[in-house]
Amino acid sequence: MTDPRINGGAPLEVTKEVVYEIAFAAGAEGMIAGQVVDVLYDGKEGTRSILDYIHRNKTAALIRAAVRVGALAGGATKEELGHLTKYGELLGLAFQIGDDLLDAEGDEKLVGKKLRKDVTKQTYIKHYGVAQSRAKLDQLISEAVKAIAFLGPAGETLTNMARFVGGRTF
Repeated sequence: MTDPRINGGAPLEVTKEVVYEIAFAAGAEGMIAGQVVDVLYDGKEGTRSILDYIHRNKTAALIRAAVRVGALAGGATKEELGHLTKYGELLGLAFQIGDDLLDAEGDEKLVGKKLRKDVTKQTYIKHYGVAQSRAKLDQLISEAVKAIAFLGPAGETLTNMARFVGGRTF
């Protein structure tokens, strides 16, 4: 996006916004902050607010940034960007809850990695239990789909992505 030879002549302002989105999500106030807190609280009791902080600043920040970058590059209005930002945040949190559920209940052969390794970490399962985590996952997916309803049929791919995240078994 920053290389003028391949960015299709995107306006400099859009290019700057895209770079900022990625840098912020991956940086010291995003993924790095979440990872630091995740490591600091590994093996400790923790709280629901710490769990929320970790996942809003790791998984959700990166997915939100990916959605926002697409929206910015596509010329979204401020209102559209707000709806898409909400979708990305909700999808990121849902993805993390799904990941926690898979680690606790998944089939290693289907998932393709060693499971039940997050027992010392701050997870939704640890703080809410399986049933409440599953209900939260369903709620987040529903809210994410509602956030992009304004797209109509053009939002089908994003809707399908959310539904996949909500029902994944691998």
